[in-house]
Amino acid sequence: MSDGQFIPPCCLCFVCVPQSQVAVLEQCGKFSRVVDPGCHFINCFLCEWIAGLVTVRLQQLDVNVETKTKDNVFVNVGVSVQYRVVDEHHAKDAFYKLTNPTMQIQAYIFDVVRASVPKLILDDVFEQKEDIARTVKAELEKVMSSFGYRIEQTLITDIEPDPVVKRSMNEINSAARLRLAATEKAEAEKMLQVKLSEAEAESRYLSGVGMARQRQAIVDGLRESVVGFSKSVDGTSAKDVMDLVLISQYFDTMKDIGSHPKNTTVFMPTVREGDIAGQIRGGVMQGALAIAAQGWERSGVDSRQSNPTSPTSPTSPTSQSPPQVPVMNSVYNR
Repeated sequence: MSDGQFIPPCCLCFVCVPQSQVAVLEQCGKFSRVVDPGCHFINCFLCEWIAGLVTVRLQQLDVNVETKTKDNVFVNVGVSVQYRVVDEHHAKDAFYKLTNPTMQIQAYIFDVVRASVPKLILDDVFEQKEDIARTVKAELEKVMSSFGYRIEQTLITDIEPDPVVKRSMNEINSAARLRLAATEKAEAEKMLQVKLSEAEAESRYLSGVGMARQRQAIVDGLRESVVGFSKSVDGTSAKDVMDLVLISQYFDTMKDIGSHPKNTTVFMPTVREGDIAGQIRGGVMQGALAIAAQGWERSGVDSRQSNPTSPTSPTSPTSQSPPQVPVMNSVYNR
């Protein structure tokens, strides 16, 4: 195929053909022969001349096809076709059989792409673009080989859906990733809680084991103390020794409580029946009796100081009997 350039002859009978091209010669308007690159002799006197040039370089044609998918989404599919003339012997077919090979290739690309893409949904178009490219190449090879062209490669370079569809696809992908991230985060928190629970259970178990060993050690020590004290002091029983130990521990505990001014723990004596209300009521009654007794003693002292000459006067406070609190005693006894 001629590129429109005029090849000036070196003289009346010689012509130079550029590299990577071949020249098609005609004689009296009829095809004569094809000459390779270089300097060639032509018979100008017999009306032999160069009809045109055909390039043997690899050429590329980029085509943008707009079509619709099976799920009614319009997409622009970019196709790149790389082709060339088979060899110098097929330059005649390439020069004479096709007026515009690029338009011919472009028409077949449109036909094949618009026949293949509508059978697929949008996601499948992205996944099966290699199959579409192979289909386009097979169709072009079948047609263009008869014109002296060979299809070297066919590539699907771009699949561009409508901007609104692209934005919605990105939002769907973003939502799916956020959902996956939330699921993974929940699983991580769940595993963390499980591990914390297992650690707490293990800690409590080890604490219980340590407490049991401590109590066992205390029991062993008490047993040895009781046995040793019973052997050292005649007439003592194991119960006496245990009572002594408990009293010692009681006073040690009270000492520890009193040594800490910020201690908020209060120990109250208990009875076997567990009558907490009776213990509180008894404590209140005992406090009332103590206050009454202190008031009686104070009033007797004041009377003796005011009338020292008659210490045994029948009207003096010293001759009075202590105040009776039968009601309080009865309440306390109840």
